[in-house]
Amino acid sequence: MAVVNATQMAHKFILPRLANATLVIDATAGNGNDTLFLAKNSSAETTVWAFDIQPHAIANTRLLLEKHDFSHKVRLILDNHANIANYISHPIDIAMFNLGYLPGGDHSKNTCPETTLQALKQTLQLITVGGLLTIATYPGYEHGKMETAAVHQYLTTLPQQTFTVASWTMVNQVNSPPVLYIIEKRRSE
Repeated sequence: MAVVNATQMAHKFILPRLANATLVIDATAGNGNDTLFLAKNSSAETTVWAFDIQPHAIANTRLLLEKHDFSHKVRLILDNHANIANYISHPIDIAMFNLGYLPGGDHSKNTCPETTLQALKQTLQLITVGGLLTIATYPGYEHGKMETAAVHQYLTTLPQQTFTVASWTMVNQVNSPPVLYIIEKRRSE
């Protein structure tokens, strides 16, 4: 199977763990593709939480989930992912972040480094031992470059005794291809 992009790679890392996941998060619902992936590939008992600040994104995600009969598994939250801890206090098994702007939407509305870092800190506090968090960043435009740098800097500070942090990117692509970060919690802090 061909390796095409960061989101598909995130799916490949997450897929083997979804069958045993109880609570999973799509921190950036967007058009609903990652939310659908999480709902479709997890058990019937799994709850998927999907966050987005744009009503249009939540509406797109709702329609996609309804079309595929998975809306019963997903809680759609119209709020900033920086507020994850206001909604979730239970351990998180898997979390996906797909940063940047809504594809097909207003490119001036982006995820922000400050709120993304808040969301990452909250999620990493809640992630289970053996849990996985993926972050797709997009350094190919100015705002995305700043957010990628902020995420990268933060992830380098995570203690290696607690977290394993890796990154994946295409190396022969032009225009600063996306970067995928994969974080696994190795043990409790």
